[in-house]
Amino acid sequence: MATATVVKFMQKTAEDKQLRDRLEALLGVGDGDISNEDALDKAESAALKGDRAPVVAEFAAQYGYEFSANDLVTVVDALEKHHAGELSDKVFVEIVGTTVPKTLSPGKRILKYLSKTYLGY
Repeated sequence: MATATVVKFMQKTAEDKQLRDRLEALLGVGDGDISNEDALDKAESAALKGDRAPVVAEFAAQYGYEFSANDLVTVVDALEKHHAGELSDKVFVEIVGTTVPKTLSPGKRILKYLSKTYLGY
């Protein structure tokens, strides 16, 4: 299922700094970490669901992740709705074809926020 491939690509951005940096430059917003619901911010979501979707799909193919722009939009939309509580875990899995990506623990979320705002990363 191509949507599961989108999720794998998105999760890869958490561990691959080069991929994250290139994606950040490509999107022109955010930090390039689109690995889960907590990491995906509104500006990144808008870019991924907008005119950048075909470009991101082509970019992901360079890393061996084959999916369409429509698959990308479907996953990002499902992530947003799941994060907002509009989709259950079960419905999310049915849409994207894989389990719910792990989110950051509250402590790690705070650390990430503080490192970006106060340390300038």
